[in-house]
Amino acid sequence: MRTDATPYGYRTSRLRALLSWAGVIVAALAISTFFKAFIGAAHAIPSGSMEGTLQIGDRIWAERLSYALGDEPVAGDIVTFIDQRDPSRTLIKRVIATEGQTVDLQDGRVLVDDQVLDEPYTDGKPTLPLKPVAGPSIAYPCTVPAGTVWVMGDNRTDSLDPRAFGPIPEDAITGKAFMRTWPIDRFGALG
Repeated sequence: MRTDATPYGYRTSRLRALLSWAGVIVAALAISTFFKAFIGAAHAIPSGSMEGTLQIGDRIWAERLSYALGDEPVAGDIVTFIDQRDPSRTLIKRVIATEGQTVDLQDGRVLVDDQVLDEPYTDGKPTLPLKPVAGPSIAYPCTVPAGTVWVMGDNRTDSLDPRAFGPIPEDAITGKAFMRTWPIDRFGALG
């Protein structure tokens, strides 16, 4: 005789199925939370500050593992970081200079340690100083302090970045963008 044919057996199998689904959901949430906290996270691009490389609405993955294991951000990395003015927001920009390097803006070009950067990702748009959004204006040349990096959006004429708010702390970096996942016709690694 089958036990699930009895009212008691039916309730037991239904409870087991419910508990099984609850376990699957809890496990999926735990894995997702672990992945987001330690491995990587998906982000949607909300603004045009990285246009040329990333468009509004693009979806990207940013991995956390390499920086967590001791790698340091280097010039050219596209990083996500906590907005120092609004911690509920995550921003995405390109690393231009790291601690100890000197950033200067001359004739619409960026110089790091007195060398003009080759920046094909800006599509030739000029890089000009910005008005500060908080605190004093940035004086150029500017030496990047210890424990910080200088980041900029690729769309220099439409990017609020350290030209307005100064270098960002390395510990504000939440990941290194490595892949565009949407739209599908531009799926692939970010350089």
